[in-house]
Amino acid sequence: MTTTTEHDTTDVLVVGSGIAGCAAALAAASEGSEVLLVTKATRPDGASTDWAQGGISTTRDDPESLEEDILEASDGTADPEAVETLVEHADDAVEDVLVETLEIPFDETDGGEFDYTREAAHSKRRILHVDAATGTHILRPFLHYVDDHERIEVRQDTAALELLTDEGRVRGILTDEETTGKPIYAGATVLATGGIGALYERSTNPDDATGDGIAMAALAGADVTDLEYVQFHPTAYAGDDPFLLSEALRGEGAVLRNANGDRFMDDYHPDADLAPRDIVARAVDAEREETGEVVLDVSPLEGEFEDEFPGIAEKCRDRGIDGDAIPVAPCEHFLCGGVDVDDRGRASLEGLYAVGECARTGVHGANRLASTSLLEGLVWGLRAGEDAASDHEPTVVEAPDLRNSDPDLPDRFAAEKFTRLRQTMDEYLGLERTPDEIARASAVLRRLKGEVDAYVRTRTARDLYELRNATVAALLIARAASENEESVGCHYVEETQPTGETADD
Repeated sequence: MTTTTEHDTTDVLVVGSGIAGCAAALAAASEGSEVLLVTKATRPDGASTDWAQGGISTTRDDPESLEEDILEASDGTADPEAVETLVEHADDAVEDVLVETLEIPFDETDGGEFDYTREAAHSKRRILHVDAATGTHILRPFLHYVDDHERIEVRQDTAALELLTDEGRVRGILTDEETTGKPIYAGATVLATGGIGALYERSTNPDDATGDGIAMAALAGADVTDLEYVQFHPTAYAGDDPFLLSEALRGEGAVLRNANGDRFMDDYHPDADLAPRDIVARAVDAEREETGEVVLDVSPLEGEFEDEFPGIAEKCRDRGIDGDAIPVAPCEHFLCGGVDVDDRGRASLEGLYAVGECARTGVHGANRLASTSLLEGLVWGLRAGEDAASDHEPTVVEAPDLRNSDPDLPDRFAAEKFTRLRQTMDEYLGLERTPDEIARASAVLRRLKGEVDAYVRTRTARDLYELRNATVAALLIARAASENEESVGCHYVEETQPTGETADD
């Protein structure tokens, strides 16, 4: 990497430090490129990967079965070619990077074999895991490995503010390293910025998941797709400070019960508690509304809860949950759409790639199958990094100076605007929507974006740009929702449901 007092240059620039970003950086460096990885996170748990619980799917020597499960969970909307790409490269990516290079200590049986688990909508046990904190056990060694790589520089606490473009090609980014923006020029730029959880009050994402990559790409003119498909996980702790209760719990025998103590998922889907996420989430929401509460009953687990899932059990005990019934409610979890990319992670703008949750590869369609997010980030990160390494040399172009002339805003300004944004998303673009609610959301979000833009024009501050990105991403979600009148997967438009339809029709 070349550094001057005015700008930096690098062969490949990666924005984001989750599994997808780390994989892209590693692959590009392995091809001989100099790589700069920038991330606004300062700790591993600032990346969504660190929050991933369940595990990472493999084919377990049955690729056709995994393909079928992914397509079925998506309600037939996933791109078969993208699914084939994922499945074809899954086992090699896991073996080469996670098992051999990083030596991730995946759980094993007493016989020394991998202890594969099963999660909802999977037809067999095929998921590698470490307790129910797999993301943490993957990301932290990955970050250490990347940080020690001679061809990779990792720069933390650095936010991307804008994509730099010239003649239809992305040339790099402006960062917040200087008060009016510092350019980093690159031969190829890989966005790996995660999801949009910060747009909702309750989310399993880190607080800084503000849709940055999606917003920056869209503002630069890149295509974005499938943004109406916001997935809500059915089993997050229902109290304050929600945390995820992995689907591996239900895969190992835990069951959902309503306030009357009744199991209810048999009434909603033939696979009962192991039905696809969108169906389980809506069922949990309906039962909570009808009976007042839904709990995840962990008493049917074969082993003791504390022994089988010590990390989750500790979180429960920290919140005063001493028994086997854990109150749960749906919670924003994953964005199935994003920057539209091909099988190498290439976006519609030359020089731009997107991987991980900010990308729309086509694998997930309208609803993601459990434990495919880490896999998709790994596979597409490796493929994008390898391809980006063969891209053009970095070219220095004129970069705009962002204005930073007006006084700082009050400390609570961005927080108060975020509160309004989240209230809008929760009320109008949540687990279920109506056409009228989508239209109301669009109107509120347009006004909010206008207010935020007025301040961004004269102030360069990370929280303002995160707020701008969040409003742009929210508007894109509302627009996509308004353009899709069909209820499918995560996009459930109530008024389009025929009377008498059931979840398994």
